[in-house]
Amino acid sequence: MGMSSESDRSAGEQVTPAQGLAQVFVDELARCGVRHVVLCPGSRSAPLAYALLAADRRVDARRIRLHVRVDERSAAFLALGLARGSRRPAAVVTTSGTAVANLHPAVLEAHEAGVPLLLLTADRPPELRGTRANQTTQQVGLFAEAVRWAHDLGVPEALWPGQAATWRTVVDRAVAAATGALGGEPGPVHLNLPLRDPLAPSLLQADATPAPDNAREADDQKPDARDRAAGDERAPNPVQGRPGGAPWTATPAAPPPTALSPHLRAEPAVTSFGDLDLPGDRTLVLLGDLGDADGRRSAQVVQTARRLGVPVLAEPFGTGDRAGVIPHGPLLLAASDLLREAPPERILVVGRLTLSREFAALLRTPGVRVEVVADSARWPDPGHVAHRVYPWSTWRAWGQLAERAGDREPRPWAARWFEAGRTLHDLVEAHLAAAWRDDAEATGVALAQATLRAVPAGAVLFVGSSNSARDVELARGPRGPLVVANRGLAGIDGCLSTATGLALARADHPTYALVGDLTFLHDANALAIGPAEPVPDLTIVLADDRGGGIFATLEYGDPARRDADSAGYERIFATPTDTDVAALCAAHGVPYERITGRADLAARLAPRPRGLRVLHVPIRRDAARAERATLNALAALSSRP
Repeated sequence: MGMSSESDRSAGEQVTPAQGLAQVFVDELARCGVRHVVLCPGSRSAPLAYALLAADRRVDARRIRLHVRVDERSAAFLALGLARGSRRPAAVVTTSGTAVANLHPAVLEAHEAGVPLLLLTADRPPELRGTRANQTTQQVGLFAEAVRWAHDLGVPEALWPGQAATWRTVVDRAVAAATGALGGEPGPVHLNLPLRDPLAPSLLQADATPAPDNAREADDQKPDARDRAAGDERAPNPVQGRPGGAPWTATPAAPPPTALSPHLRAEPAVTSFGDLDLPGDRTLVLLGDLGDADGRRSAQVVQTARRLGVPVLAEPFGTGDRAGVIPHGPLLLAASDLLREAPPERILVVGRLTLSREFAALLRTPGVRVEVVADSARWPDPGHVAHRVYPWSTWRAWGQLAERAGDREPRPWAARWFEAGRTLHDLVEAHLAAAWRDDAEATGVALAQATLRAVPAGAVLFVGSSNSARDVELARGPRGPLVVANRGLAGIDGCLSTATGLALARADHPTYALVGDLTFLHDANALAIGPAEPVPDLTIVLADDRGGGIFATLEYGDPARRDADSAGYERIFATPTDTDVAALCAAHGVPYERITGRADLAARLAPRPRGLRVLHVPIRRDAARAERATLNALAALSSRP
């Protein structure tokens, strides 16, 4: 079904150029598979707002779900979460001026994480740029190299098929660039849309999305009118779009397997183990963040390594099925004798490693051959130690060959790593279970363990970018939820908004978030959801250590250094706040509960989330350093024969 026909409109109705652009753009977005758009209110973007409202009211397969937010920074992260959760590009729409600048944090996260994010920014027309006109700045090029493609559209003058075809093609190019459909990494795309008055529809209009069939009269004056008249009258009208809801210019739904730089292209076809340098004895896999909000790619890595009998040390992100992953990897590397007595000869890095200093140190071990599996020319190697880079297709080939050959039993070297991991996991589980009693405040790691244990099967757990992610890394075992985080730039901004997007896009999965108090406060505007907006089924576990607890585990929190100027440390590193979280939640109408112990938390997390709510858990900041020392001591015990 295309846009409305002339018979659907009141007589004499006219569509302004700005309206025509908005209607064609929104229609083509839907045809390209965009299903979620976040709108921030504004005057210059009003034509897009009207078109999106109508698209949200559709009842067919091309409905676009509209989400309205008043904070552009939060809105952009919401769109990022929607894109990650739906595995489709999502869009955010803003007016001109500082509204556009507020998208920048999410744009940078999407750039580094490879998330398809469409930025539709309304702008003043060219004659107002550089004149000091109100709410007017240089929006073109604002995001520089962080976007896959940027386009400053010409001002719509009249709605005629030639121009409508241009607009549809721009949308098709934007979606292709954002998804990497024809090569390159997925990521953000910026479309800047200069619009002239009038921006509001005529009062004669009965529908906010009339089809611009009045374009025919204007079209008769255009240069290509005679060419079209001489052609097939059944040819599709660009104003209405192609029949059957198809995009104007179709592109592949997914990147082809050779969408890589030449030296990263797929390896030649293989038929036996001898054709590839398969991971073998004394090989260790380091699994980082793959950005997969559904866990598929991380599950492939874990499954292939398990079949090959190769041990995996992993950051906490990705699949919940981690059988074959050695738990508590940073502890084993930092405190046990395992690395000294049974060092690896080859390390395969899959994904980006962004959390553990121990993993980074391992890659710098003299004599170890480091290889990277990557899906783009921007392979992760901050230490400049990689000997070779394999394309993702090589890992797939290893997986296929391993499946064909059957599972290998771990060799003695690998078996020792697996045994140390099992021993350490038993010790850590017992310690953390006893570390948080119902009559005492939790430690961060104990809270992470309790959360991982309590959420139901099939759950998604979004974790904040600071201590929460590190606590989950130390606590995570072989079974648990899918864990997702913003690891592109690992900032604390936008975490609640991203989690909200995940919950809305993956409503069939129970969704939770575990964040610290500063992360929570930094994105508190995510709680501001209007009464007409979709509300996520999301439970937020707030780990409140009254400030920046991560610094207590770093060199700045060394007791000798900290105690030399405790007031200064509290002011510039710990940064405690006195925010009344209960009152903040009440102001937004968000249900709030203060958790009193492990059993209380488990009871609240077991049911599937219904609506948005906050579970407030006070934790001990001053115990973080001692907790890590205790865990290191357990790791030392685990590797002893």
